[in-house]
Amino acid sequence: MTIWIIQRAGQAVLVALAMALILFLGLHLIGSPIETLLPPEATHEERLRLVADLGLDRPLHEQFFLFLKGISQGNLGISYVYNEPAVDLILSRLPATLELAFAAVILSVIIGLPLGLIAGHKPEGLLARSIMTGTILGFSLPVFWIGILLIIVFSVQLGWLPSSGRGETRMLFGVAWSFLTWDGFKHIILPALSLSLFNISMVARLTESGVREAMTSDYVRFARARGLTGNRILSVHVLKNVMIPVVTVVGLDIGQTIAFSVVTETIFAWPGAGNIIIDSISALDRPVIVAYLMLVVLMFVFINLVVDVVYRLLDPRIRLQGE
Repeated sequence: MTIWIIQRAGQAVLVALAMALILFLGLHLIGSPIETLLPPEATHEERLRLVADLGLDRPLHEQFFLFLKGISQGNLGISYVYNEPAVDLILSRLPATLELAFAAVILSVIIGLPLGLIAGHKPEGLLARSIMTGTILGFSLPVFWIGILLIIVFSVQLGWLPSSGRGETRMLFGVAWSFLTWDGFKHIILPALSLSLFNISMVARLTESGVREAMTSDYVRFARARGLTGNRILSVHVLKNVMIPVVTVVGLDIGQTIAFSVVTETIFAWPGAGNIIIDSISALDRPVIVAYLMLVVLMFVFINLVVDVVYRLLDPRIRLQGE
């Protein structure tokens, strides 16, 4: 197991290096920030001076090695727009994004898992068919439309929940969190629900297919022959096997939810890293774009590594094959 973890960590480092190269080349293809940073009346000497200050006059390979050196040191430059270290700027907003993403993932498990169990246990029933039809809507409806609809219904018409902002926060371990206060908790419900709808549908579908497959297996027949009730078979024996693919998907969904929470943050005016990255893309603020994307890449790689380890712990067959 230890050797496998070391090998998997080495693969993760190679993936991170490959993604860094792709990111570096992609940023150089989208254009130069010089035109954005300088006014139209700037002289040629001012342009050359700014190019030299940003290191854009160096050969491409030297820029890439400096880029890797900055990543290893946690220094990805100073924001062109905000005039502060890009990593610090993203990290100051990242807790809000992480809080929203984890709230969405928790909602997807809390709601999607029971729905999938119900639909898989009695697949021919009206309730099961309704749940599966609802998952199709969850896959099909765009996130921005869901967010606007939730605001119209729950904020404008009913007035139950706030429509924007993060609300009151409370400090824990030196970081401000919304879920620790009632006002902040109310503010996070709508954006988390909007962001989690696709994941709820995914978890419900995976759980439903896993339950239907497990209910026809030999160990379920033996459990019935021993006189165990249907609820115990479903909640103990079936659920344990169903959780293996669900854990994998949920683990990957954490990184995906963090990466694609930009739209939700914009709709609900959630003060996370998504708002900054939108402004930085418009201004070609390379240090901020790089800092955000590299943090997302590193989180993806780390989460994938953790999911692989948990997967092997949940399924003994994977460990035996590896050995």
